[in-house]
Amino acid sequence: MSVSKKLINKHTLSLASNAVMPVVGMVTVGLLARYLTAGDMSNWVLFLTTFTLANLFRSGFLQTSLVKYYSGADAERTKIVAGSTWYIGFMLTASLAVVSIIILVFYKGEPTIVLASKWFAIIFFSTLPSSVALWILQAEERFDRIFILQLIWQGCFLVLIIFLIAIHRISFPIVIIAYCSTAMITSLFSMATGWAKMNTIKYKTSECVMQLTNFGKYSVGTSVGSYMLRGSDTYIIKFMFADPIVVGIYYLPQRLMEVIEVPLRSFVATALPAMSAAVNRDDMKHLTYILKKYAGILTMLILPLTIGSFIFADLVIDILGGHKYAHTNASNIFRIFMCYALFMPVDRFFGITLDMLNKPHINMTKVMIMLVVNVAGDFAGIAIFHNLYGVALSSILTFLAGVLYGYWVLRKHLNFTLWGIMKMGFLESRILATELLAKYRRKNA
Repeated sequence: MSVSKKLINKHTLSLASNAVMPVVGMVTVGLLARYLTAGDMSNWVLFLTTFTLANLFRSGFLQTSLVKYYSGADAERTKIVAGSTWYIGFMLTASLAVVSIIILVFYKGEPTIVLASKWFAIIFFSTLPSSVALWILQAEERFDRIFILQLIWQGCFLVLIIFLIAIHRISFPIVIIAYCSTAMITSLFSMATGWAKMNTIKYKTSECVMQLTNFGKYSVGTSVGSYMLRGSDTYIIKFMFADPIVVGIYYLPQRLMEVIEVPLRSFVATALPAMSAAVNRDDMKHLTYILKKYAGILTMLILPLTIGSFIFADLVIDILGGHKYAHTNASNIFRIFMCYALFMPVDRFFGITLDMLNKPHINMTKVMIMLVVNVAGDFAGIAIFHNLYGVALSSILTFLAGVLYGYWVLRKHLNFTLWGIMKMGFLESRILATELLAKYRRKNA
């Protein structure tokens, strides 16, 4: 087998596809932070937070359930699952679009909310085909196609932002139009290539719709709750601090946390089918092995990133946000975030393990506990410190609560320890490093 074939596999393609969105996204955020006014940047963050929350409601309802019931199924079954997913997706999209139209018609207050409501329904419908395509491609383990779709989405948006900056037309309303245009381009491509499998909607069945719905009603709570762990910070900061630049100061470190999300999403995407197969075989020993291996290796990978972030936080914030944010407390907030990043791999894999064990309701409970801790911690932190440090510090308690609850629940079903996860992560990382070093030496011998 050639070196290129060894390097280009589902793991590296998954890593590449999950790297496109955050890396290019951070470049886009950096440009917006530099060229939008503080007020426009605050409005954009609030709009994007709200839209992403609505999009997560849809993907949370359908993504995990589609992957669970689509992976490994025969051709006829995959058509039924894909078609039923399309049916539910359209109904959810239409329902939330109607809500935005009602707000647009009857609400006459804050101009930002009126503008967001005007474009919400169009953008939400525009993103449906590309979203379904991404879920199906994940179930099929076609990470090469996922890479292409994400490159089109983020690449087009970045190009449009650069163009708007060049012609000096960058503003909050124009950025929303650019976002909508990008969504349409990506979805049209996913339909033209057939990756979205829109024609399968004719194969949907009431039985499959109910099956997906019963699973999704819990996973949606998990997804929305997970996003609100970050989104709640934005809303609380927006309405607790008068200066609009404060939202941007907190948002930049949040986006930098995408550095952690890159390997997390990659490992989760490749682990899900294997974990699902282990559960279907009733092989709890192998399921435990996957949990320990992936969570452990990720923790070992994040450790040097955390150390590097403490050293270079000021430089990174200056590069991403420019001088507008260079002398703020954004860099220290980023350092605080990287402390709780060490809990993220274990917390994430505890969650997906509960889902694969057909216990999405327990995973949802875990996330809701974290959300309550986070919101209460935000208000307590602001009351004590009177600044953004209190909000950031509450995140450490939030993820610690999630890890402890997830560990307590999973120990009833699987035989493992937290120390065992760290030990396996160290051993597997050492083996991986040894193999890579040996290949490098053979290549240069």
